[in-house]
Amino acid sequence: MRTRVRGWRWRPNPLRRRSDVVEAWTVLVIAVLLLVGAPLAGLAAARWAHAEARSAAAGLRAERRQIEAEVVGRASQALPTAHGGRESTYRATVRWAERPGERARTATARVPGGTRTGDTVPVWLDSRDRPVPAPPDGTAVREHAVAVGVCATGGAVAVVLLGHAVVRRAATRRRLAEWERQWALTEPEWTRRGV
Repeated sequence: MRTRVRGWRWRPNPLRRRSDVVEAWTVLVIAVLLLVGAPLAGLAAARWAHAEARSAAAGLRAERRQIEAEVVGRASQALPTAHGGRESTYRATVRWAERPGERARTATARVPGGTRTGDTVPVWLDSRDRPVPAPPDGTAVREHAVAVGVCATGGAVAVVLLGHAVVRRAATRRRLAEWERQWALTEPEWTRRGV
């Protein structure tokens, strides 16, 4: 019959060794780090990533400008491509004139799926008037921050568990060495060797 005594590593008793106490404290520290430290690390990383992504998106918005362009034809009959994970987009030839009476320009740009020739679509242009992808919106920034936060939390958990494994292995080695020393003292009395 096997009985289990809870908290025996915390209470003074003749079977408790220093390695048992170290292991008990390590388990307590690991629990606090997993339940408090890892989520805080993930939250800090997510806040940092959100601020960085938001400032990068604002920078892109400042560098780019949005115009309304008319779809004049498809550049290729390729399958739709996902852009930003939101909706399927197609490459199509678009035409726009920035001011009335100005000569119209044409370029190939991504347009939402289901767009037909003659439809008006928003197109983002860079400083050289080349079509570029739209800057990330608030949803993309939040998704990025959540992904970074989740990865940071997972990384923190992995580091904590790896540290726990290293400490536990060292404690086990120490415990076995202590048992060997104790057995070296006790074994002659039990086996009556050397008497």
